[in-house]
Amino acid sequence: MVVGLGTWSLARAALIILLLPRSLEECGRISVSAPIVHLGDAITASCIINKTCSHLDPESQIVWKLGTELHPGGRQQRLPDGTQESTITLPHLNDSRALLSCCLRWGNSLQILDQAELQAGYPPATPHNLSCLMNLTIESLICQWEPGPDTHLPTNFTLKSFKSRGNCQDQEEAIPDCVPEDGQSRCSIPRKHLRLYQSMGLWVQAENVLGTSVSPPLCLDPMDVVKLEPPTLWALDPSPEVAPPQPGCLQLHWESWKPTLYIDQKCELRHQPQPGGAAWTLVGPLPSKTLQHELCGLLPSTAYSLQMRCTRWPLPGHWSDWSPSLELTSAQQAPNVRLDTWWRQRQLDRRTVDMQLFWKPMPVEEDSGQIQGYLVSWRPSGQAGAVPPLCNTTELNCTFHLPSEVREVVLVAYNTAGTSRPTSVVFLESTGPPLGRLHTMARDPHNLWVGWEPPSPRPRGYVIEWGPGPPSPSGSHMTWKMEHNGSIAGTLLQENIRPFQLYEITVTALYQDTVGPSQRIYAYSQETAPSYTPELHLKHIGKTWAQLEWVPPTPELGRSPLTHYTIFWTNAQGQSFSTILNASSHEFVLPGLEPASLYHVHLMAASQVGATNSTSLTLMTLAPGEFELRIFLGLFGLLLSLICLCGATRFCCRPSRKNSLWPSVPDPAHSSLGSWVPSIPAELRQGQWLGQTSEMNRALTPCPCLQEIFQLPSLWDTNMPPITKITVLEEEEKKPGPWESHESSGTCGLPALVQDYVLQGDPRASTIQPQAQSGNSDQVLYGQVMGSPSRSGPADYIRCDSTQPLLGGLTPSPKSYENLWFQTSPQRTPEPLGPNQEDDCVFGPLLDFPLLQGLQVHGVEGLGGF
Repeated sequence: MVVGLGTWSLARAALIILLLPRSLEECGRISVSAPIVHLGDAITASCIINKTCSHLDPESQIVWKLGTELHPGGRQQRLPDGTQESTITLPHLNDSRALLSCCLRWGNSLQILDQAELQAGYPPATPHNLSCLMNLTIESLICQWEPGPDTHLPTNFTLKSFKSRGNCQDQEEAIPDCVPEDGQSRCSIPRKHLRLYQSMGLWVQAENVLGTSVSPPLCLDPMDVVKLEPPTLWALDPSPEVAPPQPGCLQLHWESWKPTLYIDQKCELRHQPQPGGAAWTLVGPLPSKTLQHELCGLLPSTAYSLQMRCTRWPLPGHWSDWSPSLELTSAQQAPNVRLDTWWRQRQLDRRTVDMQLFWKPMPVEEDSGQIQGYLVSWRPSGQAGAVPPLCNTTELNCTFHLPSEVREVVLVAYNTAGTSRPTSVVFLESTGPPLGRLHTMARDPHNLWVGWEPPSPRPRGYVIEWGPGPPSPSGSHMTWKMEHNGSIAGTLLQENIRPFQLYEITVTALYQDTVGPSQRIYAYSQETAPSYTPELHLKHIGKTWAQLEWVPPTPELGRSPLTHYTIFWTNAQGQSFSTILNASSHEFVLPGLEPASLYHVHLMAASQVGATNSTSLTLMTLAPGEFELRIFLGLFGLLLSLICLCGATRFCCRPSRKNSLWPSVPDPAHSSLGSWVPSIPAELRQGQWLGQTSEMNRALTPCPCLQEIFQLPSLWDTNMPPITKITVLEEEEKKPGPWESHESSGTCGLPALVQDYVLQGDPRASTIQPQAQSGNSDQVLYGQVMGSPSRSGPADYIRCDSTQPLLGGLTPSPKSYENLWFQTSPQRTPEPLGPNQEDDCVFGPLLDFPLLQGLQVHGVEGLGGF
């Protein structure tokens, strides 16, 4: 139920909205001062709202609208009778048609109360150029005029006329008005309203809401303005009674329109040569009574288009339209030409000559007549009567046979009007002087200049022949021309010259009673690119290279010589490479190829005018063999091993890594012993050694052996070379083995008496403080020299594998004067000690130790063998 009430409310509201505009339209009306005004004039309009419109707001505002433009400037007032009025004045109405609306604001929109259509324009202008003509075909007087400019308003035109006499001053009888069709400016008065051979007056009246205008009156006799129909032209048929037309003339006749046969008239003829383009030529007047005419002074054998028109004569009248065109051809005249001739002859046998005659018609004047054919004839001596011609042809050459003794023929050109003057052709012997230095030059692709040096005596002319050269047959498609000026030294060939074609050019000098020998030259107007490119051949191929060869092309006539080659090769990945070779090359090696790869190669041959490409050659490089692969892998492995070895050596020899792997033991043979000094003071050299020296020696000895100190009284000798630390051991006689177990005590079985000497520093130093001994605490025992008082044999040494550096620091290499050698006693051979295999000390003869080979020890008699 609620839904139903809501729907009814919406429908009622819509009905009110639909009825509201109609009620508003009945509330107001518009009145204007004039609905049609002059364009640009002012116009005043008012809008009045009735007092019966009680539902309107008393303060409602009236708005004016002209077309789509709002004009709120209207004056609004309430009249005593309760109506509301708004007045507006438009100062300029510039539109020929506009719609003025009186509107009322209703809510947010404008509601139109009333509308009025306004029109603006001009009064009609005076019609002018009134003219009339009498058309006898439709028997009506047709008049036309110009209405003048547009008035923007509906305008009516009326053709008014009356019958009169004389100069139309008096009006006798009115003729019904003639109203043209809409938009027309012409009107026809039927024959029944006319009186022939009697004057009548005519004028045109134009009228609209703003005014009326009339044209100037026209007074005429309908027969004075008659316009005849054009005649019909015909070609005059040949007949025995009529002589044929002369050259350059044509004959025609015409027929007048039948309704005008009783009217005297004159006609005009005009003609134009075909094809069109030239101006018409007017001929006349022609009397119409003759109805035929011969037109002369035309070009012979030329087609002409002819037209004719007529008018009333001698009475006034209008010219008819031009008749439809008639095309005729003027009569021919006998050819009036000069025939230039040239010939070639070939002896067939002893009595017959094969002659080939050429000719060219050269017009003597502009109208030389049309040529229909040529006749070549000769008359044998002593023969009377007609002689059949040698040639009757429309071509410009003829081939025939003549007896060997005949030296002359006659050539004429003919047409239907006659023949030209005979041209005598005399076959002259070639006994004249030749031309000198024949040469050619190409001006452009379609011209060739040929030049020569004129001979002496000066000839009367020249014959120039040219045609395709070899391999074309000689004489085929030859073109020739004759130059009658014997003083010229060249001529331009423009006929039948094409580019890229070899031409054979022949020049012959013409003398009065003879001709000179023909001179020949070959030339091109433009050369072309090479006709082909040599084909590539594979000569040798490897894994990374390929050798190609080709056969250079032979030079060709008409082909520009080669300037260079360009060779291109492309791999399977699409990468392209190229190189330029000179024109003398005939082989090339492709470098930098990939093994077992596919390549496409082609050659381009280029000249100054173009280039051509060869066919493509596809090749594949060789793959590496098994032997080469093994060599390659071996070299690669060797290179990898060298790199690893160098890396390991560099890693191990670094100073930070050296001591951690093996002791840094310098080479004693290259050490400098001159920088060492004794490690004990001078007073201890007599056998008194400090306890700290022995302790230091024990600490510095890598193998903890039992040592005793003995004196070497003469050791401090200035003549003795510097030596390193020496430990001399005396071996005691013991019942046990000379060496004890290394595992139990950790020491070697050494003699009890050990004399330890440490010589370092400068031997010439006076004293050395004991404190300096501690600075060399890192010195270690490198060798131990052992000797026994009871043993007369040579002393032995013990070489210990020490893990400590021999020297405390870097020592310079010994100088050459520091390497002293001495000889030991040869009386007894050294007896090596038998070392224990588990000991770190290796025993051997004393002289086998390289450092001790330069030692001298004094003060111990038991070491005499040492």
